[in-house]
Amino acid sequence: MTDRSFSLSTQTLGDADQTVVFLHGLFGQGKNFTQIAKALQPEFRSVLVDLPNHGDSDWTETFSYIEQADLVAEQLRSGAAAEEPVHLVGHSMGGKVAMCLALRHPELIRSLVIVDISPVKRENMDEFDHLLGNLRQLDLEQLSSRRDADAQLREPIPEDMVRGFLLQSLESGPEGLAWKSNLDLLHESLAEIGDFPEFSEEQYEGPVLWIAGAKSDYVEERAEPVMRELFPRVFQTTIKNAGHWVHAEQPQVFTEVLRRFLSS
Repeated sequence: MTDRSFSLSTQTLGDADQTVVFLHGLFGQGKNFTQIAKALQPEFRSVLVDLPNHGDSDWTETFSYIEQADLVAEQLRSGAAAEEPVHLVGHSMGGKVAMCLALRHPELIRSLVIVDISPVKRENMDEFDHLLGNLRQLDLEQLSSRRDADAQLREPIPEDMVRGFLLQSLESGPEGLAWKSNLDLLHESLAEIGDFPEFSEEQYEGPVLWIAGAKSDYVEERAEPVMRELFPRVFQTTIKNAGHWVHAEQPQVFTEVLRRFLSS
């Protein structure tokens, strides 16, 4: 059962007949796929989803891939997929949500694209523990702007691109700065975020494109048998000169690979 009062924020770009739904990764927002969505026009309409605990969507009390998949499915059933199935693209954490959704609600999904993630447990979540820990330590009452937050994070998180990405979730309101992401829940749920639910009998029999970044270690060899068991029509491809954020690091190549798959 899903909570019908739960609000998922979405943004739609384009007005084509075929719809592509994008699910972002940890710390992200639907708007992270804006560039890709615009590049897919005019052939495809895109729906950019803010997953629970991110962006402008509601927060949950616990973290569960099954719950998130069902919440997104409920939204699709009454919206983008009300008349016909949609193409579903998920990156990282959003890729795990997308896999669960396709396995539990296959009638909603025309095809599936999984970007740099695997349906297996990721043991090492130290990087995310470090990032979330430092974000939570910021005393927002003592800061007046994102620039102040950026200055405080520069030493523990020296990469400009990473800091900029994380600080997209920090907004200024009438009561000062506040996080749009549910940092406390996400930090406490890193074990669950790194894990993947067990599916014993389910399969998604539609076409699946499994994209990996050549410089990333998120698509492991040990995951291939699991992936092929759950998704028998999977096709795997690797994009050169890309790490985990494939669509951000190689947007043109990613878009071309995506368009070719969706058009087939």
